Amino acid sequence: MKVDVEINKAYLPYLFSYKNRIEVYYGGAGSGKSIFVAQKLVLKALNAKTKRKILVIRKVARTQKESCFAVICKILESIKLLNVCKINKTTLDITLPNGSIILFKGMDDSEKIKSIADITDIWCEEATELTLDDFSQLNLRLRALNPNLQIWLSFNPVSKANWCYRYFFERKTKAFVLHTTYKDNDFLPKEYKEEIEDYKNTNPAYYKIYCLGEFATLDKLVFPIIHKQIINEDKIKHLKFFCGLDFGFTNDPTAIIWGRYDKDNKTVYITGEYFKKGLTNDEIYKTIDSLGLRKEIIIADCAEQKSIEEIRRLGITRIKPCKKFNDSVNFGLQWLMTRKIVIDERLTGLIEEFENYTWQKDKKTNEYINKPIDNFNHGIDALRYGLQDIMQNKTARIVDNSKWGGIF
Repeated sequence: MKVDVEINKAYLPYLFSYKNRIEVYYGGAGSGKSIFVAQKLVLKALNAKTKRKILVIRKVARTQKESCFAVICKILESIKLLNVCKINKTTLDITLPNGSIILFKGMDDSEKIKSIADITDIWCEEATELTLDDFSQLNLRLRALNPNLQIWLSFNPVSKANWCYRYFFERKTKAFVLHTTYKDNDFLPKEYKEEIEDYKNTNPAYYKIYCLGEFATLDKLVFPIIHKQIINEDKIKHLKFFCGLDFGFTNDPTAIIWGRYDKDNKTVYITGEYFKKGLTNDEIYKTIDSLGLRKEIIIADCAEQKSIEEIRRLGITRIKPCKKFNDSVNFGLQWLMTRKIVIDERLTGLIEEFENYTWQKDKKTNEYINKPIDNFNHGIDALRYGLQDIMQNKTARIVDNSKWGGIF
C-alpha cells in the first residue's frame, strides 16, 4: 500500500529496516523519535504480506489514550485511512484495512499481556519507565511465526542509574541504537527550540540530559542557578501576577508564595513568601486577607479540596485547586528550569529551600536520578501551583504542531 508520510531525514534510512530484532531510539526532548517509531510501525503493518499484531506498551495503561493511541490515530488520519480502520476507544485497539491489529496496553496489567498470542512487533514508549523485568517479559512474548519480529524502544535518558543505560550502553549489545536531538527534528516549531535552548543558561546538566539526550550526571541541586536581589515591585507591577498555596499543619508549614512573571524575558520574579505551621483554614483566610491577596487568583494544592472550599466560603472567592497529572511535579520543575528565577533576597525561607532542594541519589550507582527529594519544597510546591495557569497557556501554544515531527 502506497502512502505519503512526512519523515524526518535523520530517521528516513531506518524506516523500512527490519533486520534488527531490537531497535533503540533515544535522545533529547523534541527529537521526533516517538513519532518516527509510530510511523514505522503503521507503515510496517500496512505493507505486511501477512497480518501483524503490534503491541504498544507504556508503564501505565491509562496514559495510552492521550499519547501513543492519539499519535497513531493522527498518523492514520493524515494518510486518509482512519475512517476505514476499526477503532475501539474503549479497549484501545485499532484494526487496519488489511487486518493487522495495533493493541495499546500497560505493564501495570502484565497478566493480560501474557494472554496475547502471536505478537509480531512491540513498541515500548518511555522505556525508562519500565523495569528490566518488564522488558525481559516482553522480549519473551515476541515469538510469532511471522517474519521480521521487532521490538522498538523510545526514551529520553534519565540517568546512568536506569536499567536502559546498564542494558544497552554498559554492555555489548546486538541492538540497533540511534541517538537524536531536537536539532534533528525538521518539523519542530521555532518557539519550542528556543524553549529547549534556554536550559543552557538555567540548568546545564539538564540541557545535556534532556536537550542533548546524553546520559549525564545530574547536579545535586535541582536549581543550581538562582538570582537573589532586592526587587523593586513598582518596576514590575505591569507583569502577570501569580500566587500559590501549599497546605501544611503539624509537621509542615502552610506556604504562600507570590510574584510576577515576565513572559517576554522568561523571568519569574518572586516577591513574597509566608510560612507558618499549625494554621487552621480560618487562620489561612485571615492571613491571605492581611497579606493583601484577597482579590488575587490563588492556586492551591488540589489534595485539600475541603480546605479550599472552606476558605472560599469565608471570602477568598478566587482561590482554586491546582491540576495534577502524571509526572506533573517534573513537568513544573522542567518549566521553571527554562526560566530565569529572581528571588527577593529578603525571602529567606524560600531561598533556603532553593539552596537545599536536591535530586535523589541511586544507592547502587551513586548517580542522582530524575526524582527530587521530598524535602525543602513547600514553598517551591506553592510556586509551581501559582504558576500553573501560566505554564499551561505557554505549553498549549508550543505543542500545537501539526507536522509529524511533534515534540515527542
